[in-house]
Amino acid sequence: MTSRKPIRAAQTSEDQTVTPLELFFDLVFVFALTQITALMAHDISWHGVLRGILLTGLLWWSWIGFSWLCNLVKADEGSVRGVLLLAMAAMFMIALAIPEAFDDLPGGLPGPVVIAGAYFAFRALHLVLFWLIADGDAVLRRTLIRFAPSMLGATALLLIASQYDGTTQTLLWAAALAVDYGGTYLIDARGWRFRSAAHFAERHGLIIIIALGESIVAIGVGVTDLPISWPIIIASLLGLGVSAALWWIYFDATVHYGEQSLAAEAPETRPKLARDAYTFMHFPMMTGIVLLALGLKKVLEYVGDTEHHHLDDPLKGVALFALYGGVVIYLLGHVGFKWRTMHKVGVSRLITAGLALIAVPLLSKVPALGQLGVLAALLAGLVAFESVRFAQEREQLKHGEQHA
Repeated sequence: MTSRKPIRAAQTSEDQTVTPLELFFDLVFVFALTQITALMAHDISWHGVLRGILLTGLLWWSWIGFSWLCNLVKADEGSVRGVLLLAMAAMFMIALAIPEAFDDLPGGLPGPVVIAGAYFAFRALHLVLFWLIADGDAVLRRTLIRFAPSMLGATALLLIASQYDGTTQTLLWAAALAVDYGGTYLIDARGWRFRSAAHFAERHGLIIIIALGESIVAIGVGVTDLPISWPIIIASLLGLGVSAALWWIYFDATVHYGEQSLAAEAPETRPKLARDAYTFMHFPMMTGIVLLALGLKKVLEYVGDTEHHHLDDPLKGVALFALYGGVVIYLLGHVGFKWRTMHKVGVSRLITAGLALIAVPLLSKVPALGQLGVLAALLAGLVAFESVRFAQEREQLKHGEQHA
């Protein structure tokens, strides 16, 4: 049924599923992730990685806004469809400018300014559309008014940052994201509206799938123009195994208990749970996957590029941190998610994250292929343990969901 609003929009139902247009929108997001990975690989330094994380945060905050909006109105009906396509164009501009996000190339438009302008356009489209569909809902409109200053402040800081370079520029970027994220967190979440737990959980599960797909793309990109060899084959299969383990960790149980917790939450506190568990706790998962993609890309370069590396060369410093630290951050995101949704500590995942951290200095002289093998073995051990230890709980979880 079409709502009587200033725009044409159809409300979602409680059992709403993700629309093809939302998946189409996500294609730009995955392109942007590949751009971030390439940028960090080009500047493989701590400063470069920090900038990659900041860019991931900017993209995540862009994407997350429409996950909330499309939980209330259908993405592929009425005026919402056109606005979403315009937002998609704005995100595409951000993605195209990522190679010049911090260091502008000679000629053409200034990359940092393009990103700041496209980010403002994206967020403005989201805010205006939200305002229009909130017609008649005074509480939601007051929440949007409180929300607007953080968006405007973040954009202003990005524009200021575009006039600087080096550490100052990076610090201004960090301040912009702190304003945007912090402003959202400080707003009373009860003022937001939330309709479909099924749609929200599925939406976030699919973006995790897309990000994991980018980690697999990084494996292939790492050996572009290199002759196929046994080390490349072994490293590629190990990398695929690591990505598969991260998939299992999320989709075997997390996706189920997350959705069930949202559905069971009282309506007045459900937006706060969705904000904490999905908007915030999924960010470290996304960041971890992006860092892992960088680590996998470097491993494949080390084992495949015989002109610049020997097979016994180990990953060091930033590259080794990306490989192992990405998995650690991903697992810690899961620990936080489980605590917020079920009030339980994911002990096995916490222990695995700890073991991965301990392994980093111990493996500093092990060849890159061996470092990847140890990481794959750690995650395989976690998957095997949880498959046996929590088999009954998982069966009940899935069985209960199917008959809910």
